Amino acid sequence: MLFDAHVAFIGGGVMGEAIIKSLLRSGALAADHITLSEPNTDRRNLVSDKYHVHACADNADCARNADIVVLSVKPQVMGKVFDDLRDVIKPTALIFSIAAGISIDTMREGLGSHGPIVRVMPNTPAQIGQGISMWTCTNAVTDAQREQAVVILKAMGDEIYVAPEDEHYLDMTTALSGTGPGYVFMFMEALIDAGVHMGFSRQVAERLVIQTIKGSTEYAVASKMHPAQLRNQVTSPGGTTAAAMYQLEKGGFRTVISKAVWAAYERSVELGKKK
Repeated sequence: MLFDAHVAFIGGGVMGEAIIKSLLRSGALAADHITLSEPNTDRRNLVSDKYHVHACADNADCARNADIVVLSVKPQVMGKVFDDLRDVIKPTALIFSIAAGISIDTMREGLGSHGPIVRVMPNTPAQIGQGISMWTCTNAVTDAQREQAVVILKAMGDEIYVAPEDEHYLDMTTALSGTGPGYVFMFMEALIDAGVHMGFSRQVAERLVIQTIKGSTEYAVASKMHPAQLRNQVTSPGGTTAAAMYQLEKGGFRTVISKAVWAAYERSVELGKKK
């Protein structure tokens, strides 16, 4: 066990479970140091039984004695969470929030001027320790708490820290890497459907596409080359890739991607205005 702290998870959804799974898999925390609150009975029992953590339905009971309180809920319900936790959390406890769009100022106000707060934007590959998170924190976060935050983040994958004055980068991260897996999965789905349309079985098309995406990503990391250089490597004049690239450009592929990311960014900012 890398650190001795009692951690309360407020919310047992996909990302809450991903963090619990990552901490236990990495050995950073023991199951008996984790408490979960989740209003959905089936979901609460599933996570509790799967990871052998204590679970309850009441947010206040869950967080009252915790050293770290992980807010892994949707931003739309954060107002209720604030009401449940205000004046309940220990003043020295570290708040570790992954709620999209919810700023540190909003959390500080909602929790009654609470001091130690970390705001994080992770993504779903954290479930297998391959995620990336951007984070920032208040000046009230101690060196020991920063180390604990890094342990949690490293259990999920890679991490990038930004100074508190650059907190707006987290809304940008939400749109680019937080939402990013959705873009990748839709692209994969489109490629698989194209393969089926040509005549492949869906099983074969899925294998071809998944390994192509995986191999291309790992090659990009290993080569350290710009994506444009890598694309040029496989685009022979008058060849098949050139014909495909022409259609993607003609269809506004880059523009659609850019518009999608911008829409996600605007939505993240909008969510931050609602409590």
